[in-house]
Amino acid sequence: MRPAVAWTDVLAPYPQLLRAGYRRHAGYRQASLAGLCANVVFGLLRAAVLTAVLAERGTVAGYDLAAAVTYVWLGQGLLGIVLLWGDTELSRRIRTGDVVVDLGRPWDLQLALLATDLGRAAHALLIRLLPPMAIGALFFPFRWPERPETILLFAVSLTLAVVVSFGVRFLMNAAAFWLLDVRGLIGVWGAVGGVLSGLVLPLSWFPAWAQALLSWTPFPALFQTPIDVFTERGDAAALLATQVLWAGLLFLVGRVVLVRGARRLVVQGG
Repeated sequence: MRPAVAWTDVLAPYPQLLRAGYRRHAGYRQASLAGLCANVVFGLLRAAVLTAVLAERGTVAGYDLAAAVTYVWLGQGLLGIVLLWGDTELSRRIRTGDVVVDLGRPWDLQLALLATDLGRAAHALLIRLLPPMAIGALFFPFRWPERPETILLFAVSLTLAVVVSFGVRFLMNAAAFWLLDVRGLIGVWGAVGGVLSGLVLPLSWFPAWAQALLSWTPFPALFQTPIDVFTERGDAAALLATQVLWAGLLFLVGRVVLVRGARRLVVQGG
């Protein structure tokens, strides 16, 4: 009879993986600084463009100057946290067959990758979000939350945005079980993800039919929802509930894809 395994032993690897994800990215100080500088430069350019637009129009879809500038700097900071692009490690390991080692380890591969990604996001929070927000608040009008609890709600929304993004990236990478090379799929995602998620322009600036269509997709949960929670636009509870729904759905779909992909995995020479 096999001895019972304590739940603490089952969960033990994941906090360690979270810390490992943080330390892995904290070690690349020059890359982090370069990414921060790029975020600030593009933030200044985007803020200048929106300032010029609103100087002529006054407000657009409820966005005044302070709200638009806050949207810009939050979006620039969220870019490194949510991470729409650049995650292809799992697909490479599937293509080379190294994923068989990961599947044989005493962990749940999907949860292990999620924990590592949350550690990466925690590092990006300190390096890629807080400094741009400070710069934006220093040089431009900035819309700070009026209610103290909004900061906590924003933290929850930000975490859920990372989980939703992970779910999408996991599915694209897991498609390598069938496609082998998913660079085309990831390229298409990179081309449309920023526009449809509210990173490039607020989704409220889109036509009404486009807003209605996007509301049935996970795209707004990536960028627009956390920004709306921070700027207190809309019902925060409903926004968070939508994020929870997409995070759970994408995780379940990812689990099904991983199980089926692992069944058909063929490792060359074995």
